[in-house]
Amino acid sequence: MSIADNLLKYKNEIESQGVKLVAVSKNHPAEAVLEAYEAGQRVFGENLVQEMVDKQAQLPADIEWHLIGHLQTNKVKYIAPFIKLIESVDSLKLLKEIDKQAAKHQRVIDCLLQIYIADEESKFGLGFDEAIELLRSDEFAALKNVRIIGLMGIATNIAQEKQISAEFNELKVLFDGIKVSYFRQSDYFKEISMGMSSDYQLAIEEGSTMVRIGSNIFGKRVIKHWKNKE
Repeated sequence: MSIADNLLKYKNEIESQGVKLVAVSKNHPAEAVLEAYEAGQRVFGENLVQEMVDKQAQLPADIEWHLIGHLQTNKVKYIAPFIKLIESVDSLKLLKEIDKQAAKHQRVIDCLLQIYIADEESKFGLGFDEAIELLRSDEFAALKNVRIIGLMGIATNIAQEKQISAEFNELKVLFDGIKVSYFRQSDYFKEISMGMSSDYQLAIEEGSTMVRIGSNIFGKRVIKHWKNKE
C-alpha cells in the first residue's frame, strides 16, 4: 500500500473518534511528507530539530509541525519561528527557554508537559510531583509566551496490554486533576497525547486526544544522519 493509502486508513479510523492523528515523519524524506500532505494530512511529528527545520523549509507553509522528541534548550531557537506544538517539555528550564525564544518572535508557543509514565529508565519526562511543582512555581506564572495545553506520555514498550492501559489511565487521572486545580477556566487545556502504532487503540480507550503513528504510515524508516545545529 502507498503512503496515502496507509494514511487514510488510520486517518479515517482515528479522526472518526474525535482524536487527532500526528503523522510521525522522522527519518523519512520531504517527498514522503508531501505525499501524505497531498492525501489530506496536515499534522506531522519530528524528533530531531535539524530534520524538522530542513523539511519545514521545503514543504507547504500550512503544515502543523509537532516536536515530539527530547528537546535541548540550545536547539529551541531554530524551531521557535514556526513550531505549532512542542509535545516534549520535561523541565522548567526548557519551558523558560521556549518562552524566551517565543518572545523574540512575538509568539505564544503551545506546549505539552511530558510526564514519565513508563517502567523504563530510558524514557524522558516529569514525575507527577515534579509537574505539580512546576505548575505551582512563581517562575512558571511569570512566563507569558508559552501556553500549556495538556500532557504527553509514552507507555512502556511491552506486550502486556493491562500494564499499558494502566499507565495511560494514570496519565488521564493526572490530567483531570491538573485541569481542575490549575486550568479550570482554560478551554485550551484539553490535550492528552498518548498512543503510538502499537498501542493507540488502548490510548484512545483511556482518553487520548492525540496519537502518533509513524512507520505504519510511511513504511520502514530511511536512516539518515542529520547533523544537529549547535
